This record gives sequence, structure tokens and C-alpha cells, in this order.
Amino acid sequence: MGFGQLIARRMLLLLLVLFGVTVVTFSVSHLVPGDPARMLVGQRASQEVVEQMRHQLGLDRPIWEQYLRYMRNLMQGDLGISIRTQRPVVEDLVIFFPATLELALTAMFLAVAVGIPLGIVSATRKDTVADHVSRVLSVAGVSTPLFWLGLVALLVLYGRLGWLPGSGRLDPFIVPPPRLTGFLLLDSLLAGRPDAFWSTVRHLVLPALCLSYVHLAVVTRQVRASMLEVLSQDYIRTALANGIPGRSVIYRHALRNALIPTVTVVGLAVGDLLGGAILTETIFAWPGMGSYVVDSINFLDFPAIMGFTVFIAVGYVLINLVVDLTYMWLDPRIRAVG
Repeated sequence: MGFGQLIARRMLLLLLVLFGVTVVTFSVSHLVPGDPARMLVGQRASQEVVEQMRHQLGLDRPIWEQYLRYMRNLMQGDLGISIRTQRPVVEDLVIFFPATLELALTAMFLAVAVGIPLGIVSATRKDTVADHVSRVLSVAGVSTPLFWLGLVALLVLYGRLGWLPGSGRLDPFIVPPPRLTGFLLLDSLLAGRPDAFWSTVRHLVLPALCLSYVHLAVVTRQVRASMLEVLSQDYIRTALANGIPGRSVIYRHALRNALIPTVTVVGLAVGDLLGGAILTETIFAWPGMGSYVVDSINFLDFPAIMGFTVFIAVGYVLINLVVDLTYMWLDPRIRAVG
């Protein structure tokens, strides 16, 4: 199967995934006790006003009719109007998603940049001090709850030592750069604002470190296990016996094969980071999708909840597509089989 056929098949599967996600999310969100119309007009509003608002929002229609109308609008790229912000959900996603993506990509970069070298060192120096330290760090990372790690980091590095800021994306006395992409790091550079750039970097450190630690541990364990398996193969021993330098064998032959299962872990981690950023953003008051969706849940903002869920589902499918394409690029045998 070629790249084109794979992409076409995944696009068809994407439609099935979206259908399943919308059915489940729409059903669950409408089974939750509560009335968004009441929350919108206030607890002191009369029942007549509440009913008028329910009619305006379309909540007085049968649930199947509401679902069909939602799907019809979704096919046209319309995710509805947020009950809470009174803006199109698409517009809200454009406003809040860059902050979440900036945080998730920074965390992913840290996890990969540190996890892969650490896994290689751990595998090539098995049963040494470096290996033991790497394994302890990995086990601690997998075992540590994110909310606990975030609170401790906030208490120590912000509350006690004052080394790093504890919330937000910029210092309050710094004027944000003009919004071009929504990524403050990039917008600061494009606007020639080093003060805003370094302030953004300082604000990213704490949440990105906490968010990346769990995935760094997973990447390290996966790379170590894969490298140990590959290094025990006959072709590696033959290469070493023929006098090929060990560094060349490790990085040109062993690492490429060991990275194939690691790609799966990294791909899943990217999707997990986007969803898992909700907790991190809540702890560090990060103004991204996490804060937006938590506020939407508290307000029973159905269109916003549905929009976020559909958006994340599409992201997962596309990330898995990238993982499959990377598989085919790394291993010609997979490309031949399809």
C-alpha cells in the first residue's frame, strides 16, 4: 500500500471516528443534569425567560433533531456558537488552541530531546551507574501523578525559591506582542521583542517540565528496551566483529531500527499531551484549551464541549496517520507490505 492509499483509507476512518465521537459526546453531554439556558440567564430569571432562551438555543427540540442539526453544521465546518462566550466555537479554538499547542510541543520536545539520548546511554551502558540512574528517573516519572508534581514544583520553584513564575504566559508588566500566530514565542521573535520572548520562555519552563516528565520517562524506557533488543541481534554482532566502530553501529544501524516502536510511543504521547494539558493548564493558570474546556464544562456549554472533543479526535487520527507514514519511511519492509 502506498502513501496515497494509506492517507485515503485513514480519511475514511476519520469519518467513522468522528461519527462515533459525536454520538457518544452528544449523548453524554445531554444526559448530564443541568440547564445551560438557566445558567445563561441567571438563577433569578423567570421561567418564561428561561423557556425563551431554551427556544433560542434550540434546546426545546427533540434530541435527535438537535443532533442532526449539529452534524449538518459540522459537515459545513460550523461547530456552533458557544453558550458561554457567545462566539463561534471555531473562533474560540483559534484563540485558545495556540497556547495549548505551544505548551504541548515544548513538553514533547523536552521529552524526546532528553528521553532518546537517555535511553541510548542506559542501553549501551547496561548495569552501570548511568543505567541505574536512568531507570530510577524513568520509574519515578511513570509513577508520579502529574497534579502532585505540578503542585510541588509550584510550591518549591515559585513559592519558596521564586526562581520561576507560577502562572500565565507573560509577566503582567510586559505588553504582549501583536498576535500573528498565537504562539507567543514566535510572535515575540517576529515582532523583535526579546523582553516578551524571554518572559514567555520563563513562564513555559515549569508547566512544560512537569508535563514532559511522564512522557520523558516512557520514551526513555521504550528506547532502552528497543535498543537492548536490537543490540542483541546477529547483524549487530557481525558488524562489530567486522571492525565497524561501535558508535557507527549504534547510531547508523541499531538506533534506526530501535526508533520504530518509539515512534508509536511519541505519536500517542503527542495526542496525550494535548488532552493531558487540561490538568497542567488548570494548575498553572495557563490560558489555553484546558482552561477553556473546564470553564465550558462548569457552564454546561454543550457546543464548546463538543467542539473541543471533535477537535481532539481529529488530532488523534491525524497524529496516528503521521506515525504510520513515519513507520513506512523508517522501514522499507513495512512500505513494501503496506
